[in-house]
Amino acid sequence: MRLTMRIAVAGATGNIGTRTASFLERAEHEVIPISRSLGVDMITGEGLDTALKGVDAVVDAISSPPVSPDETRAYFGTATRNLLAAEERAGVRHHVLLSIVGIHRMTGGTAHYSGKREQERLIEEGRVPWTIVPATQFHDFAALAASWTERDGVATIAPLLVQPIAPDDIAQVLAEVATGEPQGRYVDVAGPEPQDLVDMARRTNDVLGRKVKLVPTWSGPIDESMAGNVLLPGENARIAPTTFDQWLVAGAK
Repeated sequence: MRLTMRIAVAGATGNIGTRTASFLERAEHEVIPISRSLGVDMITGEGLDTALKGVDAVVDAISSPPVSPDETRAYFGTATRNLLAAEERAGVRHHVLLSIVGIHRMTGGTAHYSGKREQERLIEEGRVPWTIVPATQFHDFAALAASWTERDGVATIAPLLVQPIAPDDIAQVLAEVATGEPQGRYVDVAGPEPQDLVDMARRTNDVLGRKVKLVPTWSGPIDESMAGNVLLPGENARIAPTTFDQWLVAGAK
């Protein structure tokens, strides 16, 4: 007989949170969505205690607004402190964080990476048993990164080497991990093939019918601290099945 769990998903209306919640519900678990749009605010703490009553595990898949490194670190830090404190009060037994491959091995990167490192630090030092799941960039990351700088049909983008993973694949891993025991730092999770970010953005935009001229450069949000193998998965990584080509054929969703 399947054991049904009560699992909260922070960032439940976002790209990965929505998918994770869906996989958990398909497995007949009770999902408690945590999102400001649903009346639960991780920055103020409003609604957290009520949302976490009787919850067995929490999946944290929140993102942050596009702001400076200091503001991003403060945003993630405040949200994570409030969430962990509420989990302690509720007796939550497992905190699962979606993180990024390689960020704990570097000091640079984007503002988002700075915020994720702060999350990792707080979770590792906290008292709620945890699993940190480091994932590579998602298949839709390249077009998103190009959109950050797009002006009048022209966008700059770094020639970054990545090994991207399908959003559904990482969501499925998070759902699986959340229903198990805390594991500390999980193995790196990546897609099956390395890709060039510029080529990924071009091909994604083609599928979506977007006409954008891409200019490769390291002079942008993604700098040379992220070049080379920095963001590629380490040894013994868990390789997800969906290739970038398959994701494109499916409509880049």
